[in-house]
Amino acid sequence: MLSLKLADRTITTDLPAFIMGIVNATPDSFWSGSRGGVERAKKLIDDGAHLLDIGGESTRPDSEYIDEEEEIRRVVPVIEQIRKVSDIPISVDTRKYAVMKAAVEAGADILNDVSAMEDSPKLAELCAETKIPVILMHKRGIPSDMQKNTAYGNIFNEVNQYLASRVQFALDAGVEPDKIILDPGIGFGKDVESNFELIRRCGELCDGKYPVLMALSRKSCLGAVTGRAVEERLSATLAADILSVLHGAFMVRVHDVAETKDTLAVYNAVQNGKIS
Repeated sequence: MLSLKLADRTITTDLPAFIMGIVNATPDSFWSGSRGGVERAKKLIDDGAHLLDIGGESTRPDSEYIDEEEEIRRVVPVIEQIRKVSDIPISVDTRKYAVMKAAVEAGADILNDVSAMEDSPKLAELCAETKIPVILMHKRGIPSDMQKNTAYGNIFNEVNQYLASRVQFALDAGVEPDKIILDPGIGFGKDVESNFELIRRCGELCDGKYPVLMALSRKSCLGAVTGRAVEERLSATLAADILSVLHGAFMVRVHDVAETKDTLAVYNAVQNGKIS
């Protein structure tokens, strides 16, 4: 059984990974099927998501950052509406202190920061004070230019060293070790080969001391392998997710929760002899 400690409770699952469902409160996320508010959240809950990830600022390649006021306007009402119908853990995909502070006050449980708290260092203090988990992600550059520099000497070593340094930053700020989750940042300043190297070695990050989230859903590296458009990448996503779990992923961040749950249930039956 897997467990994840939040500020006020611990959640568990008998599946081999937690399923994080994506709710993009944005007009420009890379796949339109991920966009929506409380109605999309309700569907993902009904489909079996363990957590939701709410995002108000697109970080797809070539996207532009927005100001914190607009991001709060997009995200906080969605959290408030979800809290009227569910106590499901809510992660917020943001780089900004003001956004996360408002989100926590509205009922959010987890920070998911693509900048690993570099863009707003005060986020570490917020996480320490509120005792919420934080997801630290590796990226290079910003969305508008991140795919222009994807060459590495050793992709795993560079990502690993970066994440180790951000873990130490979080720990120094008072974030509890069991509240830290790593994300190698698939598609964020990396070429196709590098993305697959990180899938193969995700469980080795920081010597396996911290759980790893893998966010692979419908991403361009899967399109590069299959030749399929984003709308047609479900089967590729399920394959990539299950392989990431085989290689050590603790959580998968997905658009398609029901299909992911089925895939992980079959994994459980074959690998662990568990039939729910």
